[in-house]
Amino acid sequence: MLITRLQLKNWRNFRKVDVTLGPRGYLIGANASGKSNLLDVFRFLRTIAQSEGGGLQKALKERGGLSKLRSLHARRDPEVRIEVDVSESREDSPPRWKYVLAFKAEGKGLQRVLIQEETVIKEGEIRVHRPSPEDLADPARLTQTYLEQINNNADFRELADHFSSTTYLHLVPQLLKHSDEISGRIVENDPFGQGLLQRVARTPEKTRDARLRRIQQALEVAVPQFSELHFEKDAVSGMPHLKANFKHWRVHGSWQREDQFSDGTLRLIGFLWALQEGDGLLLLEEPELSLNDAITAHIPLMIDRVLRQRKRGGSSRQVLSSTHSDNLVGAVTDPDSILLLEPGEDGTNVRAATPHERLEMEHGLNAAEVLLPKTRPQSIEQMGLFS
Repeated sequence: MLITRLQLKNWRNFRKVDVTLGPRGYLIGANASGKSNLLDVFRFLRTIAQSEGGGLQKALKERGGLSKLRSLHARRDPEVRIEVDVSESREDSPPRWKYVLAFKAEGKGLQRVLIQEETVIKEGEIRVHRPSPEDLADPARLTQTYLEQINNNADFRELADHFSSTTYLHLVPQLLKHSDEISGRIVENDPFGQGLLQRVARTPEKTRDARLRRIQQALEVAVPQFSELHFEKDAVSGMPHLKANFKHWRVHGSWQREDQFSDGTLRLIGFLWALQEGDGLLLLEEPELSLNDAITAHIPLMIDRVLRQRKRGGSSRQVLSSTHSDNLVGAVTDPDSILLLEPGEDGTNVRAATPHERLEMEHGLNAAEVLLPKTRPQSIEQMGLFS
């Protein structure tokens, strides 16, 4: 399933958002325009939907409370509102599912964050609408969503499972290279890829080997002298490792473990593994980091090919990515998949290409040439001047 429409009110940088989404999406905008904050909406829903250790109050606490979450542009209306449509395709009408969640501080007494509305609609039919008479009689019930409650979400468990299957990846190579020395806890849901090797180890052998073969084929093209990629467990410690063979003057080449891989190689491995893992929404933060420009230009094609392969195999995965890369955006062929974030005095606006911008792309300019100049700060040429 896909999240096909997102509507927001008073969420972080955004006073109002209403955008459609497809199987893949690329968020572009200036620094601090809200790209990460927009992706965080889906992480927020994931935390709420988690049946173990999740919930609305935890999602709020992780973000420093409602005051840190609510948009500074929210003036007279303090309510935060999230609406998402979920369907098999963005052409479905009505959508298979619509989920609405609105909340704000109660404004008196305990100053709790209370749900103002929680609605679940399946194919046009309302399945849940809160607050109910029972909620109004006992406001403490409004501190929790039905989405997080197994006893109350049975009728829309499919939706809860979809939200909770979201994956966020912003792989930090040093956490993989020095995992033994760091020996600290892995952050919940592993956003920085620290537990990548453990996830590879938990994957059934046949599936693991098939995924690694596909990654090996990509690395053979992208990484000089690369020839083989294998998984192994240390005979003494039992720790999982990846090892790669590089063509060398020696007959049998040169084998290296992941702590000797380049940052770009590790990020490419993590990116390609994540594309093949899971069925939920995949959120990527700047996948171009540490990668050669020529490789970056092929990221949209790699995403398209993996999604097509998965669809033929009966599964699907939606991918949303933030990026600053000219090469990556220039290689995107579907203008509808690019969302431009434009900060303004009334918060950040999120929009697709205008008809005029589409016309420019139809007449030979690529998406990067048309849209990325609109993300650059005004008077950037003055940045290097100091009085």
